[in-house]
Amino acid sequence: MLTFNALGPFQATHDGLPLDLGGQRQMAVLARLLVARGRAVPVNMLIDELWPGGPPAQALSTIQGYVSRLRRALEPGRAPREEAGVLVSAPPGYALRAEAGQVDSWRFETLVKQEGEAEQVWTAMEAALDLWRGPALAEFADLMWASTEASRLEELRLVAVERRAGAGLLLGRAAELVPDLEAYASACPLREEAWRLLAQALYRTGRQGDALGALRRAREVWRDELGLDLSGTLQRLEADMLAQAPHLDERAQPVPVPVQARLRVVVADDQALVRAGMRVVLDSEPGLELAGEARDGEEAIAVVRDTRPDLVLMDIQMPRLDGLTAARRILADADPPKVIMMTTFGTDDNLYAALRAGVSGFVLKTSAPEQLIAAMRAAAAGDALIDPAVTTRLISAFAGRTDPGAPPELAGLPDAQIDVLKLVARGLTNRQIAQTLVVQERSVAATVASLLDHLGLFERAQLVMAAYESGLIRPGDREAR
Repeated sequence: MLTFNALGPFQATHDGLPLDLGGQRQMAVLARLLVARGRAVPVNMLIDELWPGGPPAQALSTIQGYVSRLRRALEPGRAPREEAGVLVSAPPGYALRAEAGQVDSWRFETLVKQEGEAEQVWTAMEAALDLWRGPALAEFADLMWASTEASRLEELRLVAVERRAGAGLLLGRAAELVPDLEAYASACPLREEAWRLLAQALYRTGRQGDALGALRRAREVWRDELGLDLSGTLQRLEADMLAQAPHLDERAQPVPVPVQARLRVVVADDQALVRAGMRVVLDSEPGLELAGEARDGEEAIAVVRDTRPDLVLMDIQMPRLDGLTAARRILADADPPKVIMMTTFGTDDNLYAALRAGVSGFVLKTSAPEQLIAAMRAAAAGDALIDPAVTTRLISAFAGRTDPGAPPELAGLPDAQIDVLKLVARGLTNRQIAQTLVVQERSVAATVASLLDHLGLFERAQLVMAAYESGLIRPGDREAR
């Protein structure tokens, strides 16, 4: 049986024997198709994502050579003229055809999201965590698509740890859980659920003092790292423990699968084909809902005011009223939605003006569905997501010059804040920045909020513009790699 492993060292095996997948970039082609989960990835996108700094002259023939060699490795018995059955041609690109049970990351996600009774949840989480052999897609960590997927899978791993602990408490396994939860809280000290589960496990084994001590440790860490007190949930738990509330002796409920908030999206583009494509993407993703469509800027403003969506996907060039003007008017309204601009080539001069206006990011219309979904999720979470092709254009445009209108306060920022600002300008999310700088995600969020307040800005994307205009980001910079 052919299997693919992304949770730890990347490999493909046939009946347990590793296959020769070639060099790093050739393996990256297979990994990128695996991340797409059966969807076609256009060839031009593969080229852009494998060579983010600029592709070689023979990039197309190189990709075709990689695919040919991968096909021979994955299907050694296939006749020369026989159609491939695993790494298939799917115009305008390629796709990976595999069952969920053949790919460890696909199987892992299915297990983590499994519902049921406590014993079923415990068994599923044990099986999911057994699949985890190390950081996902680590060989490709310098590529944005791999970093984004690795962060998503890491979050699912943490959810699996918490759901296992929740089920274990319900099953009366508190003593067994304490050592694992001590290690988990130490590794993720800003994660509320880690401390809640640890304190409950300690309390249920008769260690009330240790349980309160765990919450005191959490308070100290949060004050040192974030300048914050415990969350309301942990403060109530502490008060209940001090009062020896009877309900604490009841078996805890397992941690449910986190439910992502439903995002209502308006799509504004003058091309019916683009709107239809976005409709398919939204329909295929749980938690995303099409709130309305518009064919020009004026219609977009009307639809947004009528439907009050969470997010707007706006073409930057449209008839009657262009997307930039429409975005400005939408963002000027009270309690506006997030706005993501769509562009075809990433070379539109209006990109800079749109960033100054406070849009939440840019995506190319040719982006893969998972990238479009990631952009929408990132914008809804308050991150600024800018397609790497657009980022390259922005950096080149501001090369060697400083805008005299850039905030002068940038000059006095401490190095730690400058490091975060540079990575924000590269289009990284808080989670990706935290992984790059080896700090806690909440610490990054606090730094971003502090930067916005210090510079008098209201939208994360405006930080991006400030970094470019001040000369903090220049061609060749590698802070986000």
